[in-house]
Amino acid sequence: MSGSGGWVGGRGAEVPTRGVRGWVVALLVGVLAVAGVARPAAAQVTAADTAAVLLDVARQLEAEGELGLARALYERIAKRYAGTPAADRVASRLAVLRGVGESRGGRTELLAWSTLYGLWLGVAVPASLGADEVTPYGMGLIVGGPAGFLAARRYLQDRPLTLGQARAITFGGMWGTWQALGWREVLGVGEREHRICYPDPVGGGQVCSIDEETPGEAVYAAAVLGGLAGIGVGAVLANRGPISDDVATVVNHAALWGTWYGAVLGMLLDLDSDGLLTSMLIGGNVGLVGSAIAAPDWNVSRSRARLISVAGVAGLVAGLGLDLLIEPRNERMAIVAPAAGSAAGLLLGAHWTRGHDGGGSGEGGEGPGAGALLDFRDGRVAVGIPFPTPTMVPADRAGARRAPGARWTLFQATF
Repeated sequence: MSGSGGWVGGRGAEVPTRGVRGWVVALLVGVLAVAGVARPAAAQVTAADTAAVLLDVARQLEAEGELGLARALYERIAKRYAGTPAADRVASRLAVLRGVGESRGGRTELLAWSTLYGLWLGVAVPASLGADEVTPYGMGLIVGGPAGFLAARRYLQDRPLTLGQARAITFGGMWGTWQALGWREVLGVGEREHRICYPDPVGGGQVCSIDEETPGEAVYAAAVLGGLAGIGVGAVLANRGPISDDVATVVNHAALWGTWYGAVLGMLLDLDSDGLLTSMLIGGNVGLVGSAIAAPDWNVSRSRARLISVAGVAGLVAGLGLDLLIEPRNERMAIVAPAAGSAAGLLLGAHWTRGHDGGGSGEGGEGPGAGALLDFRDGRVAVGIPFPTPTMVPADRAGARRAPGARWTLFQATF
């Protein structure tokens, strides 16, 4: 293997760095790993030499600007060749590349969102002040977008921002807007009493009633103040330390699902419109705060969180479809099927994606139908839920004709 290490590490053969793809790097790792297995007498030397070769390739990729491929190769070295000198050296480079990637993404996201939010303020601020002419709105559209962009740029000059930190700020702005609008409606902030009188056709005289109306200025003012407050809270949280994109995604989705189940609870309790809105607002905040506390310990990736939410939405839609078939008699019964369907979808999505992040379920947990009644892995037997997997089954005894069917895995083992 020493001869092989000298060949790759030397300059007699140029390792192509432009246009390298992830599967090429994976193939290289696989070939070198197999070469190491073929010489067990020098296993330790083989692992160290292989890691050194891969480290050299990763450094060349980084020098050429291929930061994504370099990061992937550094991660492979750290994972598969732990304990070697090369693996010890990649930790610092991984930290740098992760920071560079996330800070670039966070900067772009905040700049884009702040520009759009500035345009929104350009319309909402004049409306909250009761402007009746078109001039203030025109000036707001001209000034709002550039002002939002410049404000975000000024904020980013003093600090690097990860993608998760940027999303804490942007989601804070949107969540604050929604909460302010909701609580204004529940509490009746800004409402005015309007006295209406009309002639009494029976007894003569007048009959008067008091009606409540909400001026548009109050609605826009609540949206502006709530959004700015949410941005401020998000900025404070972002300044406390790095927030991963994974955690930010989990928290965002949990807040939305909390809002949904708050609505479900309000409908099951047959609350009035204000009570239903209150239930939605509180449910969303419970989901937001609870997930913000627990998400850092869950180790759920952004992609897995999205897949789980997609499964939940699919279950919700299936519940709505069931409502169309059975035609429930009232709203309280109609909400049961979507609520149960979304809950089942979330649970199944979490189960089906157990191995999505390279976690404990391994290869057997990477997709639907991976569950088994008995699962033997790493010397232990676990009891799980077998899920149906679509398949083609023989339709006659000879097996000449096949038809769609389903199969369940009762036992699977990994050695």
